Amino acid sequence: MLLQRLKEYADWRMELPPVLYNEAPVRYIIELDGNGRLLSPRPTDTADPSNPKTKRGQRRLVPQIQRTADIKPLLLADKADYTLGLGGEGAKPERVKQCHAAYLDLLSRCAEQTQAPEVAAVLRFLQETPAEQLELTDDFNYGELITFRVHDRFVVDLPAVQSFWAALNAPADDVATVMQCIVCGRQRPVLDRLQGKIKGVPGGQTSGTAIISANAEAFESYGLEASLIAPTCADCGEHFTKAANHLLSDQSSRIILGGSAFIFWTRDDVGFDLLTFMNDPQPEAVRALLESPRSGKQSAEVDDTAFYATTLSGSGARVVVRDWIDTTVGVVQTNLRWWFAWQRIVGQSGEEPKPLGLFPLAVATVREAKDIVPTTPRTLLRTALTGAPLPWGLLFQAVRRNRAEQKVTPQRAALIKLVFASRQSGQQEDCMVHLDPANDNPAYRCGRLLAVLEDIQRVAIPGAKATIVDRFFGTASSAPASVFGRLMRGAQPHLSKLERDNPNAYYALQRRLEEVTTGLNSFPRTLTLEEQGLFSLGYYHQRAHQRAEAIAASARKKAAAAEAAPTNDDGSAQ
Repeated sequence: MLLQRLKEYADWRMELPPVLYNEAPVRYIIELDGNGRLLSPRPTDTADPSNPKTKRGQRRLVPQIQRTADIKPLLLADKADYTLGLGGEGAKPERVKQCHAAYLDLLSRCAEQTQAPEVAAVLRFLQETPAEQLELTDDFNYGELITFRVHDRFVVDLPAVQSFWAALNAPADDVATVMQCIVCGRQRPVLDRLQGKIKGVPGGQTSGTAIISANAEAFESYGLEASLIAPTCADCGEHFTKAANHLLSDQSSRIILGGSAFIFWTRDDVGFDLLTFMNDPQPEAVRALLESPRSGKQSAEVDDTAFYATTLSGSGARVVVRDWIDTTVGVVQTNLRWWFAWQRIVGQSGEEPKPLGLFPLAVATVREAKDIVPTTPRTLLRTALTGAPLPWGLLFQAVRRNRAEQKVTPQRAALIKLVFASRQSGQQEDCMVHLDPANDNPAYRCGRLLAVLEDIQRVAIPGAKATIVDRFFGTASSAPASVFGRLMRGAQPHLSKLERDNPNAYYALQRRLEEVTTGLNSFPRTLTLEEQGLFSLGYYHQRAHQRAEAIAASARKKAAAAEAAPTNDDGSAQ
C-alpha cells in the first residue's frame, strides 16, 4: 500500500524528471566547442563553500542509478576516474583504467545511437588525452561529479541522451523476469534490483538506501532474491523512489526526530499544514483548529481528502518502514483537536496553556535530546494523527525524569496529562487543565501538599539554598507515608515563625494547608505508576496556582500603592 501511494504522489503531485535522472551536486563543468576543443583549460568549479547547499557543487538533474562495487559508469556526469581516467590519492591504477574504458564505451554507444553532435564533441575530446589538456587546481576533488557543456548547453539535458539512458537501463523483455508488479498489478518485466536509492533516511548509508531488498536466505521467499521478493516494474520503481526522495528533501513534508524520518502527504493539495502543528504550533492556529467544528468553515471536500504518513529509519543499506498511516484529512484534524485538548495544562506561573509540538514532549522524557528513544516521537505522532492511546511507558519515562530532576516541568506535566487523557474515553476538554480542589485522590492531594509545604518553607526562610522538594520529591512521590509525617512536623516551626513575624502570610498558608489535608485521612504507603503521575500533576497544579495568586497579590499591592500616592495638580505623582 505504501508503494502504491508513493507512486500516486509522483503521478499526481510531481513534475517528474527524466527517467533515471535525479538531482545531484555537480562540482565541475568542462566547456567545449562543437568540435570538442576546450574553451577553457580549467574546468568551471560550481562549489560555494559558504553555502551549505552548493558546498559540493550546484545541484542538477543528471543520470543516476544504483552502483555497487562493480564498474558501472554514469552517462556524462561521473567522477574523475570514470570521466578523465584520473584517480585520487590511493586509487588503484588498473581499476581507474577500467572505469575510464567503460565510460568511453558507454559514451561511444550513446554517440552512435543518438547521432547528437554534442555527444560526439565530448567523445572526441575524451579520446585525445584529456588529462594533458586540462589545468586542474591543487584542490581539485577527484570524487566529485564532472559534466560537459557544449555551446552553452549541458549535454545531459539533450532529450536524445535522456531517452538513450532510459532505454539502456530498462529491463530487457527477453532477459528480465516477467511477473505481476506489486504496485501497478500488471504482468511486466520486473527489476532484479531497484535502480534508484532513497536518500536522507536517518541511520542509512549516505549514498542511499533500498526500500526493497533481501540479502539473506531468511528474507527470501519461493527462491526469489534481491528485489524480486517484492516484484516491481521499472516504471513503478522509478516513480515511488522519486516520490520518497522528494518528500524527504522537502522540509514542509518531513520531520526528522529520534533517529527516524516522518514523511506525510495528501492525495490533493488542500493547504493542510501538519508540519506547523507538529513542529511549532501557534496558539492562534490551534485555537482555530479547536473551534473549526463549531465555525463550520471546513469543507467536506477537504475532510474527505486522503492523508498518508509513514515513519522511516535506516539499517545500513536498507530502509525500515516503522509505521504506516492511511486516513483522511478530516480524521487527522479531528484527532489533532483532541491531541491539543488533551495536552492543555496551565503554565507554571498560572498563565494560559501553550500548545506543544513533538520535540518538547519527546525531550521531556530524557535528560538530553540525544537520548530520545526512537519509539517515543513515533508513538507521539501516531497518537496525534490517529487518536490511539499513549502507552503507560511514556508515563513511566516522565515520572522517572521528575524523580531524577526533583521537579515537574510544564512539558512533562503536559505529557503526563496527555497520557491520562488519551486513555480515558469521554473526558471533558477542560479536565485537569488547572488546579482541581474537588479532586480527592490521595496521590493528587499528596502532590498538592508537597507544594504547600514547600511554599511554607520558602516564605519562612527566604533564599534557602535547598528546599524540601530538592531533598524529598522522589520519596514523597513514590512512598508518601515514609516522609510526609516528618515534613508536616518540620513545617510547624516555620508556621510559628510566620505567625509571629508575618500574620497575613501565616493565616493564608494555614488555610491552604488545612484545605489540602481535608479528606486526606492517611498517607498512602506506596504509589503505583498512575498514582505517581497524579502526584506530579497535583504538585504542578498547586504550585502554578500559588504563583498565580502571588503575582495577582503583588499587582493589587502595586495598584493600591499607586492609587494612594499623592499627586500634583496636573495629576502626576509627586
